[in-house]
Amino acid sequence: MISITETIAVPSSRKRVWEVISSPADVVSCIAGAELGEAHDDGSFDGTLVVKFGAVRVRFGARVHLELDEAGFEGRLTARGKDGQAATRFTGEATFRVIEDGNGSQVAMNGEIQLTGKLTSLIEAGAGVVVSRMTKDFSARLVELCAGPAEPQTAMAETAPGTPVAPAPTTLTARIRAWWSALWSRRTERSNQGGAA
Repeated sequence: MISITETIAVPSSRKRVWEVISSPADVVSCIAGAELGEAHDDGSFDGTLVVKFGAVRVRFGARVHLELDEAGFEGRLTARGKDGQAATRFTGEATFRVIEDGNGSQVAMNGEIQLTGKLTSLIEAGAGVVVSRMTKDFSARLVELCAGPAEPQTAMAETAPGTPVAPAPTTLTARIRAWWSALWSRRTERSNQGGAA
């Protein structure tokens, strides 16, 4: 089992930090080697993460569920998945909370990852170094992202010059819908272009 307990100081307002930390697309952009995949009808989404343990690179795929308490600035994330060779499976759960302090905000995170399979001993042996490195990188990117202005999630879809962009969705469900809509529009456009060729 891998346990994670981290507190990240962010010199930005609690509201701004929550906007970023409650957006799957923004969080994934803060994690090197991570990609956001398909969204599902139940509100879950797919994700992948490539992690290097010494000389070995392992690609994990997961189905992720995210529950948010916007009033309490708290969230709970659960994930279940496996590595690309199906040699190791994992389940993970984490809670996070954005706390206001005198210098900005703090993001407090607690989580556990359970592993089973061939790579368990390798992953658990290197987990301390990997988690430390990933936390440092994530913290730096989170601080940088929170320092900038909020960007509309719908900006992921290409728009014609002069076309007004809708304001940023304010709830996770709205963000995921906007992301899914942009992804679907791009797929439909590619499909139409392919059919016209």
